Amino acid sequence: MRRNNMRAMQVPHPNGPFELVEREIPAPGAGAVRIKVQACGVCHSDSLTKEGTFPGLQYPRVPGHEVAGVIDKLGPEVSGWEIGQRVGVGWFGGHCGYCDSCRRGDFITCQNGQIAGVTYDGGYADYLIAPAAALALIPGELTAVAAAPLMCAGITTFNALRHSGARPGDLVAILGIGGLGHLGVQFAAKMGFKTVAIARGQDKEPLAKQLGAWHYVDSQAQDPAAELAKLGGAKAILATATSSKAMSAVAGGLSVNGKLMIIGATMEPLDIPPLLLIMRRLSIVGWPSGTSMDSQDTLAFSVLTGVRAMTEVFPLERAAEAYERMMSGRARFRVVLTTGH
Repeated sequence: MRRNNMRAMQVPHPNGPFELVEREIPAPGAGAVRIKVQACGVCHSDSLTKEGTFPGLQYPRVPGHEVAGVIDKLGPEVSGWEIGQRVGVGWFGGHCGYCDSCRRGDFITCQNGQIAGVTYDGGYADYLIAPAAALALIPGELTAVAAAPLMCAGITTFNALRHSGARPGDLVAILGIGGLGHLGVQFAAKMGFKTVAIARGQDKEPLAKQLGAWHYVDSQAQDPAAELAKLGGAKAILATATSSKAMSAVAGGLSVNGKLMIIGATMEPLDIPPLLLIMRRLSIVGWPSGTSMDSQDTLAFSVLTGVRAMTEVFPLERAAEAYERMMSGRARFRVVLTTGH
């Protein structure tokens, strides 16, 4: 590889194969920085790029929005950042600054929002160009492999829980113990919630308890809503499983004023009786990740409390294998690519 070139794992077209290509190392433009990528998580949302289902995608495209690395070069008009700082980039990849959401300071719902690996090339590469507004500082206590999954799976679960309205001591349920759920159980327990884990099969109970769950419900053998009701009802249920049927089945386990927080992305409709919502004043809320400062809060809280993702690590050149491992659902629980930097 020539000195001024880098490796990138690109998708040439919708549903195309991963291609390991050599590209010239890019220079950051105004307001952006260049990051030397050390690790990049492989997230289920990367399928939007791989399969071409996100509107307006341009190809070839390099996926990856769970990035951990080091600032390598500053673009013009960048202040407050220095070369050598350890930074991460997550689902929030920048905002326009002028739409109604941005003018209200609600950058994560920016109508022209940017996403690493979707609207611009992401972290399946040796280097990444990203807006300075998208950067989160990585604490020294976290390795790049530990930090990367927290930039999407971590922030999404942590940020949803801290906006759920639940208080320490309240009963909070986590639906699903996968890439999101195994972090959700940890965050909920460390936040002081009486944490109930809900998943399919008795075999997941030991892990749920190990992660901090106070109680476990096997949704194959038990009615999860009835089990939650026996425990007094949940103040909040964090739905991480990508199953609308499973989400619908737990809603009846919410207590009065309870909230179903949905972060498991699915296009299937929910089947929840409106009368149930009315009689208990229940809420159903979606939660989209968070800003770069929310990511920084997630990283800091993880250091403070010891929350860590369980990871399987692959080198960059095995990205296709890593992606298939993630998509198979057999990974325990987050897959991370490393560049060797």
